[in-house]
Amino acid sequence: MNRISIPSTESTPNASLPLLAAVQKQLGMTPNLMKLVGNSPVALEGYLSLSGALAKGVIGVKTSERIALAVSEINSCGYCLSAHTYLGQHIAKLDDTEILANRAGTSGDTKADAAVRFAAKVVHARGHVSDVDVQAVKLAGFNDAEIVEIVLHVALTTLTNYINEVAQTEIDFPIVTPFVK
Repeated sequence: MNRISIPSTESTPNASLPLLAAVQKQLGMTPNLMKLVGNSPVALEGYLSLSGALAKGVIGVKTSERIALAVSEINSCGYCLSAHTYLGQHIAKLDDTEILANRAGTSGDTKADAAVRFAAKVVHARGHVSDVDVQAVKLAGFNDAEIVEIVLHVALTTLTNYINEVAQTEIDFPIVTPFVK
């Protein structure tokens, strides 16, 4: 049961309605996360703006989904693990082996592995990574702009992990359970 209400269409703030309609058009559904965040039109606009901007980034959908899976597992967020497993399979076309590796903080792809490992370190260290950590991701072929994108993907995923855990958002994707809760 949600601790924070998911408003009905009638009780959703008017300023959130066009934003939610755009989500519905893009995804073919309006996830409970979006409806929940839609309680605050400014929060929904902020989330969608950052998400939309990062979707245009250089690191691409595969790596962004890999990062989201790793971060969501570290933060034990069942809602986000469920959503990103679904998106990883259907949008990023990641296979089950890769999804499990991502959840464990690794990847079968050498370059993506560096990004996922770095993202996991950012989460565990709460941003206080070492020079060696930054150098490792650079040596794997990521430039400064891409490293910034990785960190912002970590932040965006952490934001959704936290709101879903605080709200106890009802999962509306095929359910995936964190390894350890």
